[in-house]
Amino acid sequence: MSQAVEAKVNPNAPTEEEVLSVKHYTDRLFKFRITRPSAFRFRSGEFVMIGLPGPKGKPIMRAYSVASPSWDDTLEFFSIKVPDGPLTSMLGDIKPGDKVLLGKKPTGTLVHDALLPGKRLYMFSTGTGIAPFASVMRDPETYERFEQVILTHTCREVAELEYGKELTEGLKDDPLVGEIAPQKFVHYGSCTREDYPFKGRITDLITSGKLFEDLGVPPLNPEEDRVMICGSMDMLKDTKELCEKAGLVEGSNATPATYVVERAFVG
Repeated sequence: MSQAVEAKVNPNAPTEEEVLSVKHYTDRLFKFRITRPSAFRFRSGEFVMIGLPGPKGKPIMRAYSVASPSWDDTLEFFSIKVPDGPLTSMLGDIKPGDKVLLGKKPTGTLVHDALLPGKRLYMFSTGTGIAPFASVMRDPETYERFEQVILTHTCREVAELEYGKELTEGLKDDPLVGEIAPQKFVHYGSCTREDYPFKGRITDLITSGKLFEDLGVPPLNPEEDRVMICGSMDMLKDTKELCEKAGLVEGSNATPATYVVERAFVG
């Protein structure tokens, strides 16, 4: 009996993966790369549960967007370090050679399947909400589906924008999208607490029209534009309202439409 129960439980148990590299951008933000099991499959933009053993032996698992594209043979994640966060307070101290637990069931709505065809793809992000878009922006399908791909990334401080800049710079040398992406991709970073060429919350930049003026494109419209949103709860709520005000409709894997929102959070 116990063996039968064990057999049912084990297939879904997390795998133990090795940390390959870690890079800290600020005292709060870092990325890390781990090994990828040969059987692990996901769509660019999805999230998965990752974690570490807890103090009482029970794993502490949280949802993390996979920041690497689906074709990559390793897995990258971008994380915030919260001092009292049950997982992130420990995860922020990992180093190459350490082990991280990886769940087996990726899921999420920030995928191409949840959007109808369109001309322009907006990826609105704040903070670590850029992570799923780090995956989507390196996926060849993104550039097959859209004529223009716009990533907006809003942070409090200039140093927190570095990951997005690094991703953008790396596109030209990307093995799969290096030829097409630089012609179609636009990175628009904005800062809320320090001086920067583009300053302010993304919702304010959308509302005032400055975002579209800066990009040289028309305001959001359901005929041409498709939107993915990932960030803080307030940002999700406010950006979602702006999309609906512009006539866009929320989509899902089951019913594709004109915008999608990710609600998975790290703690």
